[in-house]
Amino acid sequence: MKTKTSQFLADSSRTSDVVLQASELEKEFRPPKARPVQALKGISLDVFQGQVTGLVGADGAGKTTLIRIAAGLLEPSSGSVSVLGLDCVRDSLEIQSLVGYMPQKFGLYQDLTVHENLELYADLQGVSRSIRQERYQRLLNMTGLQPFTKLLAGNLSGGMKQKLGLACSLVKSPRMLLLDEPTVGVDPVSRRELWKLVYELVNKEGIGVLLSTAYLDEAERCDQVVVLHEGEKLDQGTPSHFHQLVRDRVAVVTPTPESRPRHIQHMLTGHVLDATIRSGKVRIVTREQGAHPVEGLVPDTLKARIEKAEPTFEDAFMSLIPRRESSLHESAKQLVQNSGDHEVMVRTRQLSKVFGEFEAVKKLSFDVHHGEIFGLLGPNGAGKSTTFRMLCGLSSVSSGEVSVAGKDLGHSRARARAHMGYMAQQFSLYTQLSVFENLRFFGRVYGLSGQRLKKRINWAYDEFGLGPWKDRAAGGLPGGYKQRLAMAAALLHEPGILFLDEPTSGVDPLARREFWLRINGFAEQGVTVVVTTHFMEESEYCDRMLIMSQGAALALGTPDEIRSLAKSEDNPEPTIEDAFIALALGDVPGHGVEQEG
Repeated sequence: MKTKTSQFLADSSRTSDVVLQASELEKEFRPPKARPVQALKGISLDVFQGQVTGLVGADGAGKTTLIRIAAGLLEPSSGSVSVLGLDCVRDSLEIQSLVGYMPQKFGLYQDLTVHENLELYADLQGVSRSIRQERYQRLLNMTGLQPFTKLLAGNLSGGMKQKLGLACSLVKSPRMLLLDEPTVGVDPVSRRELWKLVYELVNKEGIGVLLSTAYLDEAERCDQVVVLHEGEKLDQGTPSHFHQLVRDRVAVVTPTPESRPRHIQHMLTGHVLDATIRSGKVRIVTREQGAHPVEGLVPDTLKARIEKAEPTFEDAFMSLIPRRESSLHESAKQLVQNSGDHEVMVRTRQLSKVFGEFEAVKKLSFDVHHGEIFGLLGPNGAGKSTTFRMLCGLSSVSSGEVSVAGKDLGHSRARARAHMGYMAQQFSLYTQLSVFENLRFFGRVYGLSGQRLKKRINWAYDEFGLGPWKDRAAGGLPGGYKQRLAMAAALLHEPGILFLDEPTSGVDPLARREFWLRINGFAEQGVTVVVTTHFMEESEYCDRMLIMSQGAALALGTPDEIRSLAKSEDNPEPTIEDAFIALALGDVPGHGVEQEG
């Protein structure tokens, strides 16, 4: 599926120098004992000096393959790529000496300090010792890492690791920068700082940047955006070009106090092109112009207000990408309003965790109720992962109390775990085992056997669309299906509480939407969900959330209550991200909250 490429190249951008040019680029992979995979199909694009060009697309779109070819690390099957006037095949070594490249999982050496990592990359890139100290000083000041030069890279927070990775890629003052999803798994404050660093380089040194991203809001920051899907280029243009594609097709549905945004979202899903929750409202993209097709889909009893809205890049992206058939089982769509049961499923009182002299978590007290989606949010290094691990029984408690399903984790950890399902941030199933073998193994671990195990495995095939993949090795699944398998394994024993640690990190926007539709369905059926996430728009699906910083609670409340903390004359309708950044930076007076209990 291809659409006509935008004519934005005819404007003033043409006067810029081209730093990367791809022409009819194709790449085919031929894995042993498997079908060939066509990763890129006739891609042509230009990247200009002094501009940021964004690559966006679902899993398997070809973003990483394109960047690796540009970096001289892969050879194309046909077509050509020139970087700074050099051929990516013939002149690959020279390109690597001129270009800064930061892969998704940057190769920092965890047992080396910040300074030692910089030294290593300077050695590898042949940077003269006479200019190193001045360059290190500039990079450390730019990234805010100056106070941490003696700290081991393995002890840095996620955001600081990304900054160090960027600094290492800049040690040789590159003429172009290739960044492969540099902000995945990074909190909003660190994301903002990374973008600031990138644009400082663009504006001060005039370098060109090709950057792939899983965050669709970041496309709005780019000078031009290229949308890829299954190896093809669907469109290319400025953000404003993409806005025009869906003008008069975007609306917001404002719920009344009697209705809940996620109920309205479920009513609309399948009838409109896209329906997501944003700032307490349901944002929709219709299949045709105007909001009128939606009006008859929302029951009059809800009295929801429907208004047109200005389009965003994300709206256009969702209209461009061919939609996958949803595998959501009808039972997950047949939602029943949760009874509002206030039974406490997770309870903490004065919960603390100390590592040596460092207090990672400081006297947290909160409750999570039956059927509630509860979010743990915070900047990198805030202590949320440590808190999460204590709630799951994966880490011991230094002081205070924590109970799950009425069982004290200090005394009845095994009994408490019988009520839990856990989905790790990194794919943690057995990659060499098939889908069926993984489900059978984890079912048995959870105490299932015989007909009940068989029934639950068939449920997983049906509910998560895993049937056609049952004989495929888990390591060979597409990213979205790995996520489905991990969640299916966590739910096999029908736990009452589901713990999700950044479950959508690195997953494409389509898979994230499907994931949250499914989680909402389970929550409405009474499953309690505790989740950590760096995608602030995903926190809108939470009933309540706790925002942490430096191990302590900054704010606890509903999405509406959290957003209200950042409300001002200049920003009367703040987002969760606005509130998160204001809280993390200490810009909200009296930002501490009274904790429960």
